[in-house]
Amino acid sequence: MLLISEAEPPAELALLSHQVSRVHSAAQALAEGTAADVVLIDARSDLAGARAACRSLAGTAPILLFVPVAGLALISTEWGFTDFIVAGSEPAELEARIRILARTGSDPDLLVAGPIRVDPAAYSASIEGEPLDLTYTEFELLRYLMQHPGRVLSRETLVSQVWGYDYYGGTRTVDVHVRRLRAKLGQFDTYIGTVRNVGYRFASTREAQRVG
Repeated sequence: MLLISEAEPPAELALLSHQVSRVHSAAQALAEGTAADVVLIDARSDLAGARAACRSLAGTAPILLFVPVAGLALISTEWGFTDFIVAGSEPAELEARIRILARTGSDPDLLVAGPIRVDPAAYSASIEGEPLDLTYTEFELLRYLMQHPGRVLSRETLVSQVWGYDYYGGTRTVDVHVRRLRAKLGQFDTYIGTVRNVGYRFASTREAQRVG
């Protein structure tokens, strides 16, 4: 794991058994060519610097943002991190998030957004570790939305990509299936946002929980 921090490393991290390489900035990580299965970016003392680091390293490895409670209102998916954890959380939670992100990095087909996980290879989906009972179309719809986080997808696009170009049932079926899918996501239904007069947008992080 790669830790980017100008301050002392988080105390929670010292209680875990991961091999950690530490640098002071994303620029240093890029210059030294440091590789890692997970990047932990410390935002406790410098939110602006953490945002810049996230954007610089987005796509190189799963990014876990270590953020203070006071910074929760300022972070957004546009930063480019994969997941975040609040400073002061239990070490067990930090361990779990690192473990999940490490697996995500080693399995590029696995889709993870907060508590929602979709494994296309196993054709399975779960939320908070509990299996989701989805129909074939609901699974394909969720998968396609999660494959395009932050992107506004029109109903026409969803029909062609999920139902197929030869489907002539109309776009209303998208609304019906999104409503059913949201019902199965329960309290996490706000991960699927509606864009008025256009279509739908999937939030890749807990951004959805902050507005839900």
